[in-house]
Amino acid sequence: MEKVISDSVLLASEILLLSYPEFIISQSGVFRLGFFSFANSSNRYVGILYNQIPVQTVVWVANRNKPLKDSSRILNISDYGNLVVSNGKAEVVWSSHVNNTAPNATTAQLLDSGNLVLSNGEDGPSSLWESFEDPSNVFLETMKISNDVKKGRKVEIKSWKSPDDPSDGNFSLGIEPFNIPEVVLSNNNKLYFRTGPWNGNIFIGVIMKTVYIDGFYIVVDNQQQTYYITYEFSDNSRLRYYELDSQGKFVKREWDAGKGDWINRYSTSQIESSVYGQCGALGICDLTKQPICSCLKGFKPRNIEEWSRGNWSRGCFRTTLLQCQRDKNNGSEAGQGDDDGFLKLKTMKVPVFPNRSSINNGECKDQCMKNCSCVAYAMHLIDMQKFSTHGVDLYFRLPSSELDKGKSNKVIVIAAIIVSTVTITIMILFLWCWLKEECISNLAICISERKQKHKQKQIKLQLNKGNAMTKFSTENVGEYSIRVKLQQLRLFNFEELAIATGNFDHAKKLGQGGFVPVYRGILRLEEFMNEVEVISKIQHRNLVKLLGCCVEAEEKMPVYEYMPNKSLDTFVFGISRGLLYLHKDSRLKVIHRDLKASNVLLDQELNPKIADFGMARIFGGDENQANTKRVVGTYGYMSPEYAIQGQFSEKSDVFSFGVLLLEIVSGRKNTSLFNNQDYFSLLGYVWKLWNEGNIWSLVDKVVLEPKSNLKNEKEIRRCIHIGLLCVQEYATDRPTMSTVVSMLNSEISNFNTPKQPAFTQTPLITHDVQNRASVNGVTLTDFDGK
Repeated sequence: MEKVISDSVLLASEILLLSYPEFIISQSGVFRLGFFSFANSSNRYVGILYNQIPVQTVVWVANRNKPLKDSSRILNISDYGNLVVSNGKAEVVWSSHVNNTAPNATTAQLLDSGNLVLSNGEDGPSSLWESFEDPSNVFLETMKISNDVKKGRKVEIKSWKSPDDPSDGNFSLGIEPFNIPEVVLSNNNKLYFRTGPWNGNIFIGVIMKTVYIDGFYIVVDNQQQTYYITYEFSDNSRLRYYELDSQGKFVKREWDAGKGDWINRYSTSQIESSVYGQCGALGICDLTKQPICSCLKGFKPRNIEEWSRGNWSRGCFRTTLLQCQRDKNNGSEAGQGDDDGFLKLKTMKVPVFPNRSSINNGECKDQCMKNCSCVAYAMHLIDMQKFSTHGVDLYFRLPSSELDKGKSNKVIVIAAIIVSTVTITIMILFLWCWLKEECISNLAICISERKQKHKQKQIKLQLNKGNAMTKFSTENVGEYSIRVKLQQLRLFNFEELAIATGNFDHAKKLGQGGFVPVYRGILRLEEFMNEVEVISKIQHRNLVKLLGCCVEAEEKMPVYEYMPNKSLDTFVFGISRGLLYLHKDSRLKVIHRDLKASNVLLDQELNPKIADFGMARIFGGDENQANTKRVVGTYGYMSPEYAIQGQFSEKSDVFSFGVLLLEIVSGRKNTSLFNNQDYFSLLGYVWKLWNEGNIWSLVDKVVLEPKSNLKNEKEIRRCIHIGLLCVQEYATDRPTMSTVVSMLNSEISNFNTPKQPAFTQTPLITHDVQNRASVNGVTLTDFDGK
């Protein structure tokens, strides 16, 4: 029979004996302290476990490296005021090891947080010792993984050797300042993985799967040289914790009462190139290439044979010395001869940096040029990784000869430009005259991967009865037609689009999309009318129509109908019907993944149309969700399961729609309250006002105007209610788009009570770093050159 000797406190006069057995239970009953063992093992341990659940779940172990073997085992407060574990021979196998001035007044209390605290009356409210400062493999809420540089004190979590052996494993997770804090994972005390520098809001140089958005934040005190990372869940209705498992994976576990077991909500995957220094010094890791490691431009592998076998750890070496290095070798002053230059490397994971400052790009470059040991705008170029999105810009120093390679045809190019200028001028004159007489229609052209050389590309024309006729070849289009099955899609030639846009005239540029610029172009009426039935099987009045595309050499250009009223900022109705069509009614089930205000356009009648399907994914008929390692989208609109786990479904679009709906009602962007002391986002602000019954202080004055589409309080309240239902933290709690459409149309009158939205926890408490985060990545010009 179990015996509880106290609600939550062990007094100096009390002991725990294994033979009874006895437990200390936290006040709320969530945790218990006592002896435990594993199946098929005679080893016994003292630890903290979750209470009142059928699965034995250990969150802390006292004697993890010294298991008890005999039948007599005791946990008590010693005569010296230490918490100790003893065996049957009265030998101490574990102790808290503190200097206690009042041992008789000492108590050990198990808190509701899972923290075991040893304290006495004489030392005031501060504890003598606590389990949160000597953790095992579990990272509990409000626990602090810390680094006190002055005192040389680190608090880290350390993995178990195996799932049923809590002794020290190979992996440990801690925080390192590096003058700019980073969370690091070590394998046998060697740096194994690093997150990149903390800029005050996020770890820069890593993809958006950062766990800080789930309540994590870092506290920095550079004066005291103390740093720690902790987290607090905004919703405490579920049992959740993080664990560093024996394989080195950082896992978020959540109790599922229905299944009666723990489920993994998030798990870091062991990506090969994420291992620290996998490609060696001056090597770059890129998962999209094979092999994944390559040398920087101007460098070669130190050992070709090892490199070819997949051993890249020795890295690369420079094939041509920098100018300043050559000057020193020649005994002359540095700076003579041609200056070195810098190669820009985009979307990179940043190396470890010694310093950070607010100097601009030019100043950073000048400082680096004055220091011959500076090889880039950063000193230590190891652990570099190339990302497909986000990341930062690295400016890498190269000799001018290396920068000029690949430009040997420069003279020829210049000559071609001079010759083509005359041709283009004549072409424009003919085109202008032709457009004056021909009927035209509007379209918008999205240019993808259009290189600089195409701005100078000569347009070949053939004169035929006074009209400018385009002459082109489709020899390189066939392979694309087969691969993407474009039987119903018009393939435009590059020259056609160049003519339609005035050779991509800047005056016809409509704006900048997520990856590409967007231009307005014009086609003759008969050409435009041929596109009316293009991809009709997936057309909808609330989707921007795709007219065709151009696939030629390196050019890939979708062609869309032109929306004269630019982006949606104040209208929402119709968007829900467009999403419902994508999710349910289209012959292809499509998940948009980047729904936001700027991706909804208005036609001349102000009908909203969803645009920008560059990140969309097509699902099969029986497919409901998918996972990706490449999380793309816009901060503030991504659902938590997508941003953190890479998991997306139609409920991800529902979340984005909810954010958009609340933005429209409030007249605020979701990220407009990012630096607010009380609210992490607009969602947290709306949630607070909703619970206070004060939603009218939220509503934009424009929405309250008599001419607004939202005519009365009932409609406004309905929109806010629907928005909150859409942005609930868990996808299973959110409605489908068909339900949303019915609610908006008043077909459903009884709504569920919304649960707390995601991303409502303020993520940052920091003393020194005040810079805001950037979704699109940052440049390294914030760091001192060395």
